[in-house]
Amino acid sequence: MSTKIDFTYLSEPDMIAAGVMDAARCVEVCEETFSLLGKGDYLMGGANHNSHGMNIVFPKETKFPNMPVAGPDRRFAAMPGYLGGRFDVCGNKWYGSNHGNIPKGLPRSILTMMLNDKDTGAPLALMSANLLSAARTGAVPGAAAKHLANKNSKTLSVVGCGPINKACFEAIITQLPAIEKVVCLALHQEQADAFADWVRDSHGIAAIGTVDAEAAFRDMDVITLCVSRGKPLTFKDEWIKPGATLLVSGPVQPEDAFLTNCRIVYDHTPLHENYVEDAIASGNKDGYYSSVIGGPLYRLIDAGKLPALKDSTGLGDVVNGVKQGRTSPSDRVIFIACGMSVFDISWGFEVLQTAREKGIGQSLNLWDQPAQG
Repeated sequence: MSTKIDFTYLSEPDMIAAGVMDAARCVEVCEETFSLLGKGDYLMGGANHNSHGMNIVFPKETKFPNMPVAGPDRRFAAMPGYLGGRFDVCGNKWYGSNHGNIPKGLPRSILTMMLNDKDTGAPLALMSANLLSAARTGAVPGAAAKHLANKNSKTLSVVGCGPINKACFEAIITQLPAIEKVVCLALHQEQADAFADWVRDSHGIAAIGTVDAEAAFRDMDVITLCVSRGKPLTFKDEWIKPGATLLVSGPVQPEDAFLTNCRIVYDHTPLHENYVEDAIASGNKDGYYSSVIGGPLYRLIDAGKLPALKDSTGLGDVVNGVKQGRTSPSDRVIFIACGMSVFDISWGFEVLQTAREKGIGQSLNLWDQPAQG
């Protein structure tokens, strides 16, 4: 029996050639992943198998000269998981993040993804994961749009005009072919206008840029929200029309009146239960809630104003036909996504299969025979 272990290395250009930015296909794979989540055929980190991951967060001060200190979004994170079904593979997304990268011409976060054999632990592939992560982050609300938005939706608002919401837009638009107008909201008019120009040029859809939050919410059919983590956006209940679908991929602060008068669908309720457990363990529940996307909902659950997470709806339940998401065209629906490693695993696995079929990537050798048995 051979003990040789080779694995595939995929650079960012390799990932592009293997279709990592194929938004429509990524939505299909994420929908398949939601189905597996709903059935329970997965594992993530932590004792309850639902942890988002493990972070290294640097201290504000240190006596060690080489130890990094805290800065805007400065951290390392590992996101391990196992996904069943046809994927049947383990993986881990690893990334370092530092807002100080931007002046250096680097992305804020630099990510890699490793896929491993579930039995031996042998590496199957090491891949560049910035585009992988962006694509699956966008495809999650894309899958939600398929199952939650009204099919005749004509107006789409992009709240936050950064690269992640661009990926969200690319995925959502594959599921909503009737969209004929896009409103792009950013802090600065030039950024909003640039996004609107990109929408018109790349998709041929009428688009305008704005810095007026109300204009980006009022009378819109579908709203994708992905704004800066340091600046959660507030919006009013009265701005959201009947039938609207809000797809949340970043921190927001909706009025309580909206959250208590809409249908809420989570990406995966056990993940959010784990966030609450972490908040309790932190000893600073309020502070923890302020740092996570679902915090405003968790506060209302604690206050008895929203159903407990165990009684709430996850998108996997909707995909599998176990629970309803939208019950009528007039429902106002909000979808809350916090990100899970299983989506990186499924999309990474899919891209790896394409790379192998097309002969893309480089084979690297771990060993021919291990030096230690």
